[in-house]
Amino acid sequence: MTAVEPGVEVTAEPHVAHNYHPLPVNIARGDGAWVTDVEGKRYLDLLAAYSAVNFGHRHPALVAALTEQLGRVTLTSRAFMSDRLEPFAAAVASLSGKDMVLPMNTGAEAVETGIKVARAWGYRVKGIAEGKARIIVAAGNFHGRTTTIVSFSDDEQARADFGPYTPGFDVVPYGDADAVAAAITDDTAAVLIEPIQGEGGVVIPPEGYLRRIREICDERNVLFIADEIQSGLGRVGETFACDREGVVPDLYLLGKALGGGILPVSAVVGNTDVLGVIRPGEHGSTFGGNPLAAAVGLRVVEMLESGEFQERARALGAHLAAGLEPLIGHGVTEVRIAGLWAGVDIDPAKGTGREIAEKLLVRGVLVKDTHGQTIRIAPPLVIRATELDWAVEQLKLVLGA
Repeated sequence: MTAVEPGVEVTAEPHVAHNYHPLPVNIARGDGAWVTDVEGKRYLDLLAAYSAVNFGHRHPALVAALTEQLGRVTLTSRAFMSDRLEPFAAAVASLSGKDMVLPMNTGAEAVETGIKVARAWGYRVKGIAEGKARIIVAAGNFHGRTTTIVSFSDDEQARADFGPYTPGFDVVPYGDADAVAAAITDDTAAVLIEPIQGEGGVVIPPEGYLRRIREICDERNVLFIADEIQSGLGRVGETFACDREGVVPDLYLLGKALGGGILPVSAVVGNTDVLGVIRPGEHGSTFGGNPLAAAVGLRVVEMLESGEFQERARALGAHLAAGLEPLIGHGVTEVRIAGLWAGVDIDPAKGTGREIAEKLLVRGVLVKDTHGQTIRIAPPLVIRATELDWAVEQLKLVLGA
C-alpha cells in the first residue's frame, strides 16, 4: 500500500507515489476525487457517478448550501414557491441563454418531459395531427430506463422483456446528419440527440454534426433537443457539449452534475415559445424544484459561472490524453476524449472492459465498462494531474503495457 496524499492509501506500486500540486484557492476539494468503501479502503474515482459528481465528493460549497437549507425548510407544498426556486431557475436560464426552466428530479424525468414538450409543441404550434407526432433519435443512444425511453433504445440489456413499446420514434445512425434530414416528415416534431454519447462509450460525432442538425431543424420546422445530462455542466471543457460547435438547441435536458453529486436534480430548459406550450396543471413532479434541490442546484450554477471548472476540464483532459494515447497499440485500440471525459477501447487480447475495470478496482481505481470492450473515465473536475498520472500508471500495469 502506498500513501498518495495525506490520509489516503490505495493499492499501488511504491514508485508511483506523487507530490500533488495544489488547486487554485477558489476550487476547493472537499473529499476531492477519492471515495472510501465500508471497509475503509480508498479509491480514486474515475467514474464520478456518470458525471454526477463533477465538482468532487463533498465539495464544501455544495455541502454548505445543503446544510444551510436543511436549517430552514426542505420540502414545500406545490401550492406555493420557496424562495430558492426562483433564483435557481433564473440562474439555470441565464447559464443556458434561455428564459424558462422546468425543474424535475432525475435525468429520465427530464427526457420524458422533453418528449412531452416536443409532442405538445408539434400539435399546438406546428399543427401535426393528433397522435401522429414523431421524434427522431440516434442509434446507440442512452436517455434513461423508463418504458417510453427504452422503447427507442437499441440496447437489448436495457430494452428486452419490457414491452409493449411506445411508438412514435424513428432511429437513425449517430453522427449522420444526412440520415436525420432524410428521416424528417411533416409529422416530425423533434430531433433528440446526445451531443456526445456517454453510455455508448464517449462517442464523439464528426465535426459539424451538431451544426448541421441545427440547420436542418431550422429549415424543416423541427425542434432540436440536446440531452446534456451527462455531457453538460463543465464535463467536456465547455458549459455544454453543444458549445463545442457553437450550437444552441431548442431544449436542453440537464441533470446529474446539476445536483452536485448530493441530490437528484434535473431540468428542462428552453424559451417560452417552446417550453411555454405546457399549460398549468398538465405536467409536474412532487419533488421537482424542492428547496433542497434548488439550493444545491443554484450553488452548482454559481460555481460554473466563472468558467474555471470548464477550463480545468480542458486542461486536465489534454493531460489525460497525453497519458492514454501512447497506450494505443499496447492493450488499447482507441481513445476518445472530450474535456475530462474519455472512452478507452480495450484490446480483446487483454480482456473485456469489465475484466479490466475489475482489475483496476483491485488497484484502487474506479472506472465503468460499457459495450463489452470499453471503459469510461469521468473523474471529478477537481482531480489533480498527478492523480490522473497515477491512474494511468495503474492501467498500464493492468494491461502489461
